[in-house]
Amino acid sequence: MKRRAFLQQASLAAVASYASIPSWAKTPSSSFTRSSTAEQVTAGLNLTGKTAVVTGCNSGIGFETMRVLALRGAHVIGTARTMEKGKAACGQVKGKATPVALELTDFASVVACANAIRAMNVNIDMLILNAGITLADWQQVNGIEKQFVVHHLGHFILTNRVLDRVIAAEQGRVVTVGSGNHRDAPEGGIQFDDLSGRGWHKKAYAHSKLANGLFSLELSQRLRNTRATSNCLSPGPVDTNIRRDLPASAFPPNLKTPAQGAATVCYVAAHPNLKHVTGEYFADCNPAQQSAYQTDRAMAAKLWEVSARLTRPYLI
Repeated sequence: MKRRAFLQQASLAAVASYASIPSWAKTPSSSFTRSSTAEQVTAGLNLTGKTAVVTGCNSGIGFETMRVLALRGAHVIGTARTMEKGKAACGQVKGKATPVALELTDFASVVACANAIRAMNVNIDMLILNAGITLADWQQVNGIEKQFVVHHLGHFILTNRVLDRVIAAEQGRVVTVGSGNHRDAPEGGIQFDDLSGRGWHKKAYAHSKLANGLFSLELSQRLRNTRATSNCLSPGPVDTNIRRDLPASAFPPNLKTPAQGAATVCYVAAHPNLKHVTGEYFADCNPAQQSAYQTDRAMAAKLWEVSARLTRPYLI
């Protein structure tokens, strides 16, 4: 009896010990590294018959993500701010790529983009929310800080309007391109009391990237009774034209190439290792630690509620 009690106590202790391990440490890891490229992390994958939506497809990480997923056989629906830019980008891709216009600061444009995607009558295996900007000054859209609008609210509308197509896929994935900069968000996290940027606009990029992470977290909760998943990632500091409005001093040395920056995006979007993984955060193709704010489920739920209120006329 003593031996049985000892074994039971040991078993309970092991369970308690495992439960105390953060979820990111339990997520499958990979052998890929910071220097891995998108082609390397997708080597051997056959994505024929799969459909991916990639926002911001015309340059940088978005273009490389589209190019590699199409190379592996996926049909990629690539969005750009204008149809002209989208057509030019899709025309450079080997494989099937379809352009759609998407201006994330114009919610009517987001609705039109979603409708165009829905009209293709396909399920979405990979919804990759990549498009982004960085601003050196304080800009607003209808009184709301612009980077928050572009990175979060525009993508929030798009996701909600096509989410049923993600859920209908065999194993749909929503992949949100966040940033390690989320750790530099203003004190208190999301500035619910004043989203204008007033008083905190110098941390606006980090604030919007925190919103990306919290959106992904809350979406994972809302998808928990489906086959679909939601994960967020940091591509790392990458040498792309997103830097064009910032001084060189704003970025660290040894930036990744777009091919390296797109690696984690493609890994999270397509690799079979992550088929059942949801609600997690990745960097360099491996699970990574996050700030306390980005794992705050109450803040994530409130962000969803506030976002739905701000965008209600444009939601389904």
